[in-house]
Amino acid sequence: MAGMVLAGFCDPTSILAQEKSPIFVYVSKAPEQQIQVFRLDSQAKKLKAIETFAVEGGPGSLGVDPHKKHMYASLRNISKIGSYRIDRATGALTRLNEVSLPEGENAAFVATDRSGKWLLSASYAAGKVVVHKLNDDGSIASPAVQTVVTARTAHCIAVSRDNSKVYVPHVAPNAVYQFRFDATTGMLTEMGLAPGGAEKSGPRHLAFHPTKDLAFTSDESGSSVTAYQIDPKGGLKPLQTLSTLPADFTSTNSTAEVKVHPNGKFVWISNRGHDSLAGFSIGDQGELTAIGQTPTEKTPRSFDIAPSGRFAFGAGEGSGKLAFFECAPETGKLTRLETYDIGQSLTWVMAVEL
Repeated sequence: MAGMVLAGFCDPTSILAQEKSPIFVYVSKAPEQQIQVFRLDSQAKKLKAIETFAVEGGPGSLGVDPHKKHMYASLRNISKIGSYRIDRATGALTRLNEVSLPEGENAAFVATDRSGKWLLSASYAAGKVVVHKLNDDGSIASPAVQTVVTARTAHCIAVSRDNSKVYVPHVAPNAVYQFRFDATTGMLTEMGLAPGGAEKSGPRHLAFHPTKDLAFTSDESGSSVTAYQIDPKGGLKPLQTLSTLPADFTSTNSTAEVKVHPNGKFVWISNRGHDSLAGFSIGDQGELTAIGQTPTEKTPRSFDIAPSGRFAFGAGEGSGKLAFFECAPETGKLTRLETYDIGQSLTWVMAVEL
């Protein structure tokens, strides 16, 4: 582990007020079939390794239930989804169970609904959205209660804040599939497609604004970000699409992840090729203004913002290193504090406040 710790921008009083609960960082290491667990020391601005947890298969997407008691992982190379109990004191994991997906399916993304009773997954290769019931102990019930055929490149599960709708971006169809969600039965009902923000933009992941009826997609094919207005009846309506790249960049690139700052002022998209996190400020009506690109690790398939908003984490799929950033909440500036060399290839990073 190497790097330089830079001066902070917040006074200690505000730090303590923001972070009363511990924050843990979970990193998927697919080649090693492990999830690396860190505890964030906010005052020292360091990550402390807690455990290296072995899983069955190579972990990809990670998700937690709303109560932060259980974690779920896509085990893509063996077409399974795993469940694990989280020790809220230490952040450590305990295996619960794994369930198999039908042949040809693998979950590019897993997420629970807002009640924590249902687990939804997007099967990229098969082009399906799958719903599993969750047992009271957090384990996954099998078989699935519903499987909806959509199209290849189903890439993300985004559950609306009121738990009534589910949005599933698809790269190749250049559309976001929209569903009504019944939290009592776990059933999805199709409610049409929302178009990508531009021709061949290819929405991959989607994130919501914390307080406004706005959503944002990382556009894989178009190397862009699209802002959407959320109409409670009609679904997503594209407002604006902007490039995530500098004007003089001419090499190959695709985007991957999208995250909105907890204060709702900024959104970032990861560039794979330019290897950066592209930042945008969010206006009152959802309009975006580019604030520049911050270099991160090679092939940043995944990154995350700490729930406090003070730190960001960039996982290098192409380097096996984790970039640790401090985030200025008023300007959106990311400053790298340290770089952790932790594996062969990092496929996911998730920060959880317990």
